[in-house]
This record gives sequence, C-alpha cells and structure tokens, in this order.
Amino acid sequence: MTAKITRINPEQLHETPGYHHITVVETGRTAYLAGQCPLDRSGSLVGSGSLEAQADQVVANALAALAAAVDAEPEHVVRSVIYVRSDDRDVLGVAWRRLTESALGPAFTTASTLLGVAALGFTGQLIEVDLTVALPD
Repeated sequence: MTAKITRINPEQLHETPGYHHITVVETGRTAYLAGQCPLDRSGSLVGSGSLEAQADQVVANALAALAAAVDAEPEHVVRSVIYVRSDDRDVLGVAWRRLTESALGPAFTTASTLLGVAALGFTGQLIEVDLTVALPD
C-alpha cells in the first residue's frame, strides 16, 4: 500500500512561503536520510565560499540518495530541516529559494524548518539538508 501524504496549512496559522505547517502520513514505511552535505563522491567540499554551488551539490546528493537507497522522489519527503551557516535573513532566503527552485524543490513543500547556525561539520561548509521520507511501495 502506498503511503497517503496529506499536507495542511490551518487557517489559524500564518501563511508560509511554500512549506506546510503539518504533514500527515497515513501508512507505509519511513526513511531518514543523513544530513546531505556539499561533498562530491571523493568527500571533497564543493563550491568553497559559494552558497549557491554548495546548495546545488546538496540537491544532487539528496536526489541520488533518494533514488538509489529508497527509490523515492522529492514528493515523498515529509519533513526537511535546512541548516545554513549564517545569521543573515537574506542569506537564509537565498538558500531557501535555491533549494525550492531546484529539482529537489517539491521536498520543501512539506513540513520544513530553515535554521541559521554558527558552524557545520566540514570546514567551509555553508549548507546541509536533513530529509525524512515516506517510502513508496
């Protein structure tokens, strides 16, 4: 049975820039992807100093993980957390737009959190994305 995913924005809560306040998964299995970092296959950081280039690598890595490991697509994501090494709202907005306008964009229409953080795991890393997926049959 394929998981039924319902995304809800209650009238009592503020409007969102594309995500939903609540995501309900009726049935099925769930996968939790490790934080997707802007690293290439050899483990080297991509796009040093460029949030856009790093976001693009994160998207590529997330799409590969979804397809290879769990045969899922961005539409199957039910929760995302985006970490950006910045406390500047404009920079956070750049990250949000880059991700939501990418091939991974549908993943961010679900329950989503965008955080500005002081540091990430790799030297020079500017962005990381954590995804939870309702697996298709």
